[in-house]
Amino acid sequence: MSMSKSTAFFDRKAAAAIARSKQEPSWLVAWREEAGEWAAALELPKPEKTPIDRWMLDAQGEYRPGQTVSLLSELPSEVLALLDEQVGGAVIVQHNSSVVYSRLPEELKAQGVVLSSLEEAARTHEELVRTHLMTAYARDEHKLSAMHAAMWNGSVFLYVPRGVEIAEPVQAVLYADDAEAAFVPHLLVIADEGSRVCFMENAAASLGETETTLFHNGAVEVFAKRGARVQYAAVHHMDDTAIDISFRRAVLADDARIEWLIGDLHEGNTLSDTKTILKGTGSTSDAKVITVGTGSQRMSLTTGAVHIGRSSESDMVTRAVITDEATVIINGITKIEKGSAKANGQQTERVLMLSPKARGDANPILLIDEDDVMAGHAASVGQVNAEQVYYLMSRGIARSAAERLIIYGFLDPVVSEIPVEAVRKRLQQILERKLG
Repeated sequence: MSMSKSTAFFDRKAAAAIARSKQEPSWLVAWREEAGEWAAALELPKPEKTPIDRWMLDAQGEYRPGQTVSLLSELPSEVLALLDEQVGGAVIVQHNSSVVYSRLPEELKAQGVVLSSLEEAARTHEELVRTHLMTAYARDEHKLSAMHAAMWNGSVFLYVPRGVEIAEPVQAVLYADDAEAAFVPHLLVIADEGSRVCFMENAAASLGETETTLFHNGAVEVFAKRGARVQYAAVHHMDDTAIDISFRRAVLADDARIEWLIGDLHEGNTLSDTKTILKGTGSTSDAKVITVGTGSQRMSLTTGAVHIGRSSESDMVTRAVITDEATVIINGITKIEKGSAKANGQQTERVLMLSPKARGDANPILLIDEDDVMAGHAASVGQVNAEQVYYLMSRGIARSAAERLIIYGFLDPVVSEIPVEAVRKRLQQILERKLG
């Protein structure tokens, strides 16, 4: 069933009913109502060479909150396995359609740090939420964004006050084990002037035997104010009966910086779009994205940078390994707006194919409206380098082991920089399982 048919019932009235059932503030009810109206009218996005209209995007699910717990030990064992308890910092967990646990150390509370569900923050920090929520990822961008705005549930709100530095990573786990649940998390991170934070998102699903499609329609918005430093790491891995839709946006003020470290390692169809808007003078963005496609997966990964501020710099690296009959489309888009003099935008896309039936495509795009800038790109699609394999074999390493070493070296720029050890180990385990 196509989404255009299935969303006929999802309109202003349906969105308002969801909001009122959760007793949300009146401003949010109206906000969702408007998004619901757009959801019924707007078209799907059209990612390059990826016909997402054929995907089961009508699997919206029902609001099914998880069981709230007061102790970390009371969380499901599958969730605990995704956390690193050696990191004693802030933790927040969404289970299916709601946040079920959060922990914020007292010293961070005393400094004014806020970590809560976005649903709660809409009540307790209305001004911050209203002035930022879906201003980088617009509600009317397309049908998926409108649906997300109308339906987001649970979700994460993090505010780091001016000058505050959070030493340990903030860990967020988004976990689904009910294929019929609405799984629509929104992660809103606001780093005020001169603050520093590392945020680690871990999205997972274990659905068991099911014929129902779980539709993860997720979004991330990061706002880094003047001089703020944000590192945002994410690992996504869900069962192949799930669809992973993830739109990520960052908006940078003067001298702000973001580092994206993204492991899109989902087992099913994936649409991932990560973009930084460099509004401020001297703002910088460094994005590293990896993916592995197996089976008959269809994957579209877009990484983008929009330069508005003078002397802004962006670097984007995307690497994909594909095997079996998987298809991966990688898009890199650097946009340098008029007035962003001295901007520097660089991008690299590389696809490594391990099977003759695998299909990979790398599309570097430079859109430049300013003369006094630097911009460059590199892209390649190919197989494992035979000379590298022969060199390793000449050192006594078996062919299969040699190829594995080359593949892991290819993906290492992201794997080695994941800031939480338990997540880094999990990422390595996923790679081993996906690559056989």
